[in-house]
Amino acid sequence: MISRIHHLNCGTMCPACQCLINGHGSWRQPGQLVCHCLLLETGEGLVLVDTGLGSHDLDAPRQRLGREYLTLFRPALAREETAIAQVRALGHDPRDVRHIITTHLDLDHAGGLADFPHAAVHVLAPELRQILQPTLRDRLRFRSAQFDHKPRWVMHERPDQRWFGFEALRVLPALGDHLLMVPLIGHTKGHVGVAVRENDGWLLHCGDAYYHHSQISQAPAMPKGLALFEQAVQTYPRQRRQNLDRLRALAHDHGDAVTLFCAHDPVELARSLTPPSAASPPRPAAPGR
Repeated sequence: MISRIHHLNCGTMCPACQCLINGHGSWRQPGQLVCHCLLLETGEGLVLVDTGLGSHDLDAPRQRLGREYLTLFRPALAREETAIAQVRALGHDPRDVRHIITTHLDLDHAGGLADFPHAAVHVLAPELRQILQPTLRDRLRFRSAQFDHKPRWVMHERPDQRWFGFEALRVLPALGDHLLMVPLIGHTKGHVGVAVRENDGWLLHCGDAYYHHSQISQAPAMPKGLALFEQAVQTYPRQRRQNLDRLRALAHDHGDAVTLFCAHDPVELARSLTPPSAASPPRPAAPGR
């Protein structure tokens, strides 16, 4: 099963204007975004959920990330933040990363795939088709250089169960219902969340199904810069909004059993890295179906 869960930041980004990006602070200082990934220690080896930016991205940023991304998001490009460096810092061999689950294949989620060429890369079928059979729009969006190493794709087709009212798919048979893909289509054609059983509750990595914690709590308002970017890059606007509404309902109705977080919010990452209070009562173990 899953013995330990590590929350990692695999890519700090510093776009202009803290107020527009983070919703507070200075108009002159840069904002901060993160690439929130998970490293799971399991009986099946190590499992990564997303990879953030990888070492090859740092070696050739123009080729692999593109001038537009570098100019707009101003990534720190810190080698110690790459998933492979953090796996080593935790005392593991990168070859022990046997599986990678991607929420989607945008460059700031898939950049580290090449650092783990022997890992099986699990992806929802519509997302993989954007890479294997790309349209012109797909070619403009995704960075083909990040896939030149020919990842060991594992394509997942259809949901096989329900999870808190959502359709879900088992990823690894040996982990059963403890690790699930949860389709959250909208940001991209095959975008998913990843549900991970943690003791008596659940974590749900929502990827880019939302960008800021206010979208789940609805207070305070989402920063305007993030709101504009979210709309600019959405593939299916109606489905994205519907899934966001469902995530809000999940947090409201089952917040005692499920902890939600997205990929880029530094506030949510900080919460995940803060140990729970010893005085806090355990959360009830809610059924997954």
